[in-house]
Amino acid sequence: QVQLVESGGGLVQAGGSLRLSCAASERTFSSYAMGWFRQAPGKEREFVAAITWSGGSTYYADSVKGRFTISRDNAKNTMYLQMNSLIPEDTAVYYCAARPRTMALTTVNAYNYWGQGTQVTVSS
Repeated sequence: QVQLVESGGGLVQAGGSLRLSCAASERTFSSYAMGWFRQAPGKEREFVAAITWSGGSTYYADSVKGRFTISRDNAKNTMYLQMNSLIPEDTAVYYCAARPRTMALTTVNAYNYWGQGTQVTVSS
């Protein structure tokens, strides 16, 4: 059972930056593909970014491509999401997720473990 804890959310003005972190309890963190998802009020949870077990491949939603960067440090059992040029439409609860496979996928149902979420609010 993998436990995931997100941190780094907060309130930021449009154009600003935040870095989210996701700490994993699992010693075999390096064998999990990881992803970031977000959910705005009244909307379904949507894919943001994903990264393979090694960090060698990354994937992004079109809405964040060029602004967000996903990365991981397997030695620290931690994944990150650097968010730049934030816009009000990025406001949501951000969740990290893990799947015990090497391949990273972009669908909610592909992930087995989820964190509790961290709120990101971008003011205009």
